[in-house]
Amino acid sequence: MQRSDFRCFHRLRVRWAEVDMQKIVFNAHYLMYIDTAMSDYWRALALPYEASMEALGGEMYVKKATVEYHASARLDDTLDVGLRCARVGNSSSLFEAGIFSGDQLLVSAELIYVFADPTTQTSRPVPPALRAIFESFEAGAEMAEVRTGDWNTLGRDAGRLRTAVFVREQHIPAEIEADALDATARHAVVYNRLGLPVATGRLLQESPGVGRIGRMAVDRSVRGAQWGRQVLEALVAASRARGDAAVHLHAQRSAEGFYRRAGFVVHGEPWEEAGIAHIAMKQQL
Repeated sequence: MQRSDFRCFHRLRVRWAEVDMQKIVFNAHYLMYIDTAMSDYWRALALPYEASMEALGGEMYVKKATVEYHASARLDDTLDVGLRCARVGNSSSLFEAGIFSGDQLLVSAELIYVFADPTTQTSRPVPPALRAIFESFEAGAEMAEVRTGDWNTLGRDAGRLRTAVFVREQHIPAEIEADALDATARHAVVYNRLGLPVATGRLLQESPGVGRIGRMAVDRSVRGAQWGRQVLEALVAASRARGDAAVHLHAQRSAEGFYRRAGFVVHGEPWEEAGIAHIAMKQQL
């Protein structure tokens, strides 16, 4: 087992509470590390777990876990947990995990998940859609697509995401979140392979030659897995395509680093809006 065998990794740092009296990671914690990496695997598939399982009509249950220890991790070690779906059977899926310190394999594991009815916990065949998602991801395929369009086309899904993020999560009043500008904006929505929306944003015409991006929202369960970046890139491309010379946005300060990595720079002083700190940013096109 080598690092190159995996497409999905989760990085972590060993904490004091995870080492035992031998000053090495207690053996049971490695299964916790793998389970944490499983959440990253679902994010990489663009699948919000709860909504996706509901759409698929079942749940994934661990049937068997086998762990082999090759070397020990110690306090403050940085570990990379690789995870892959190695095989999909009729009702079960075999996942393989490798925990690495650099290129050294410390722990290898196999986990068998069974797809089952959540009420009776009796096994069901793995849905063809989920089988295809696993196989496509491991083959290197894209897991989501960006669609752009007007509010009539994308408004229902964009609005659902924005309500979940801005109104329910960030407690922004609904009357502030929704406005008349949606009707003239260009919207972008990222859809996963189940057709579920996972990220959205919009592009306005701030002034001649200047676009303005806003209402960027990503389902909280799949954040940090590039889906917001796909929306941003699609909106910047749309601004460039219509001939804009620059594109502006008002970023929440907590997301400033995200926009900096995408080529935006700060201009002006920070301010507070709806109880949230913001900063103006721009990018020349």
